[in-house]
Amino acid sequence: MGVSENTKGLILAMASSAFIGASFILKKKGLKRAAAAGTRAGVGGYAYLLEPLWWAGMITMIVGEVANFVAYVYAPAVLVTPLGALSIIVSAVLAHFLLKEPITKMGIVGCVTCIVGSVVIVIHAPQEHSLNSVEEIWVLATQTAFLIYVAVTISLVLVLVLHFEPRYGQTNILVYLGICSLMGSLTVVSIKAIGIAIKLTLEGALDTFNAAIVAPVYYVMFTTLTIIASVIMFKDWSGQNVSSIASEICGFITVLSGTIILHATRDQEPTAPQPQGTVTWYIRGDSVKSSEDERLLTLQNSDYPEP
Repeated sequence: MGVSENTKGLILAMASSAFIGASFILKKKGLKRAAAAGTRAGVGGYAYLLEPLWWAGMITMIVGEVANFVAYVYAPAVLVTPLGALSIIVSAVLAHFLLKEPITKMGIVGCVTCIVGSVVIVIHAPQEHSLNSVEEIWVLATQTAFLIYVAVTISLVLVLVLHFEPRYGQTNILVYLGICSLMGSLTVVSIKAIGIAIKLTLEGALDTFNAAIVAPVYYVMFTTLTIIASVIMFKDWSGQNVSSIASEICGFITVLSGTIILHATRDQEPTAPQPQGTVTWYIRGDSVKSSEDERLLTLQNSDYPEP
């Protein structure tokens, strides 16, 4: 018995999440090593480019993205896109063991929630519709409903870029994430269409906003719009009953909830307390110096009575 198209897509999507999740840890270890030997990347240093671990992380991420690309060829976006949340679980677990970053109780709840939601989506995911020619893809891409979606999406992007970005880009998180998510939804269905066409052909011959806010909001917007675009173009839900569709939506919401919980807990890094008994002050508001860095005015003990 052969492996179904959905199973191939599921395996590739899970492999993609594993590679991408591991890549974050490898790159972070590489950045830490580079920072210990020179200037941090966050302040303009480039020592990380000489760090093999950072490059290993980049290569691992590329492999993961390629696997994700191929997964869209075999399985519907309704199945593949939400499974991207598994990369967060992989990075959280690896960070715990390799970077000694503790996982909080809420973080564990987030991981379990993502897994439960993913299982629900996998169980109720629709089968990929079989396409037998490039002409069929063209028919799907030129159907009225999808053309309307493309026109509305491009119009919204232009409005965001030309009107809202100059005025609210630096103060409203939804402006940039809206642009990325809207264009991303078109990119994914385009990649899927191109991938299927290639398959058929071969067969025939964050500086402005807090990362804890950006990541989950972008994931929600991007995943939602991608699923909508795919459902419109590839008719992923055609032939499914209301119960299955409702189960997929519930699973999707569960994954989103777990993603938000995970990001909210992982990005709350404790601030290291300053050692007691040291004197610190700000110079021009951008650096902190201690008594070892500069000569201070010495105050004699005799000037002040002992308590």
